[in-house]
Amino acid sequence: MPIRYILKQLLMPPGVLVLLIVLAWWLRRRFPLLAGACFVLGCGGLWLMSLPLVVEWSARQLEREPALSAAQWPALAQRADAIVILGAGREQNDPAWGGGDQPSTLALERLRYAARLARASGLPLATSGGLHYGQPPSEAALMAETLASDYGQPVRWLEQRSRTTWENARFSAELLQPQGVRRVVLVTQAWHMPRARWCFEQAGFEVIAAPMGFLGGGSARPLGGWLPEAKAVWQSGQLLNEALGLLLYPLAYGRR
Repeated sequence: MPIRYILKQLLMPPGVLVLLIVLAWWLRRRFPLLAGACFVLGCGGLWLMSLPLVVEWSARQLEREPALSAAQWPALAQRADAIVILGAGREQNDPAWGGGDQPSTLALERLRYAARLARASGLPLATSGGLHYGQPPSEAALMAETLASDYGQPVRWLEQRSRTTWENARFSAELLQPQGVRRVVLVTQAWHMPRARWCFEQAGFEVIAAPMGFLGGGSARPLGGWLPEAKAVWQSGQLLNEALGLLLYPLAYGRR
């Protein structure tokens, strides 16, 4: 497992918040004031991350692109050359599928939406996503198989080398642009779309955003979203990762 992944899990919430609570326990006798501060920060951070209200507010700061209406789908054929779907991880060794890997829930949401767009517009499909720690099949191949088997939509291009959103864009450009694909309909979660769009535009594409999976819609929840939910912790982590990516990607790749 790459050391980068381990460090990321420890230094990003909720990992760093758990570490603060452990540090509070370790410092409780020698440095009680510092231990108290670590405990409050750790527990307070976990509580905020668990609130659906915080998730919805945070998502609205990231979800800048409006959704495409169904009436716009057929006209995409005149505005773009292809639909590109970004990988979103996988579920490994699922006995229900013969012990094979399957696209993650996030990826399946993207595939379902992309299949609808492809059926309405007639645009060809491209999937983008590499290997999981070097082990085949690639995310692109898993997504292509699902699109063909479950939705009857063949995939024309498979970009199978990328590990990050930046590489999604870079390697998709190497694959698609020599074949005349310059305008793409980009399918990913709404909160991921700003970073994804920036990367693809940096790679030379004209992008039509097709966001889905919005989290900032303000759905009805018990106690107005102030009741903690386990799912909200994961969602908060995704949103924080996305916010940091928006800040760091231009610094890392903006002048390339």
